[in-house]
Amino acid sequence: MFVITADQVGSRKGSDRVSIALGRLNRRGDLLLPAERTAGDELQLVTQRGATALDILLELSRSGEWNIGCGVGGVSGLDGGSVRSASGAAFVAARAAVERSKAKQTRFALRDATTDVPSLEALIDLLLVVRSRRTAEGWEVVDLLAGGTTQAQAAQELGITPQAVSQRAIAAAWRVERAALPALADQLEAMDRLDVDQSQGAA
Repeated sequence: MFVITADQVGSRKGSDRVSIALGRLNRRGDLLLPAERTAGDELQLVTQRGATALDILLELSRSGEWNIGCGVGGVSGLDGGSVRSASGAAFVAARAAVERSKAKQTRFALRDATTDVPSLEALIDLLLVVRSRRTAEGWEVVDLLAGGTTQAQAAQELGITPQAVSQRAIAAAWRVERAALPALADQLEAMDRLDVDQSQGAA
């Protein structure tokens, strides 16, 4: 399973962003437990799917307001109905990961039950860097295309030509990102399966 621990950057100097983030995250239908505030400026959540974990960390990282740790491993206490009552190796890994993320350019780190995962983390870092360099105009196009809008419809909505939409999508590396997401999600799922297999073998 996947635990994400996100710590707000500069919370003592700015407004509280945790409540806003929780509102967005808990409108999703793919969390095992509702996301919760676990400290003054921190939130945690649990999901069973790598694609969900990846989507959430990309959403949180977009604003640059969060240090994000993703832990992979076992989780217990889900029947308590609250992140606060759950525990397990994934929580420990997420805690170590979020602390390490604070020293990184991307403000993201990945860890399984026992070790950091430098190869997969580096690939996700590349995607995060690409997204961090996307312009506001690029995000306008990407948000529309990601929502299912065609390039022609996006052009009409934005009041620009279809050629301009295409150019913005290319500059934003939208197709590159879209192609990378399933592969990265698959790698996260494989990492989770390996952790389960190792845990069962140890037992």
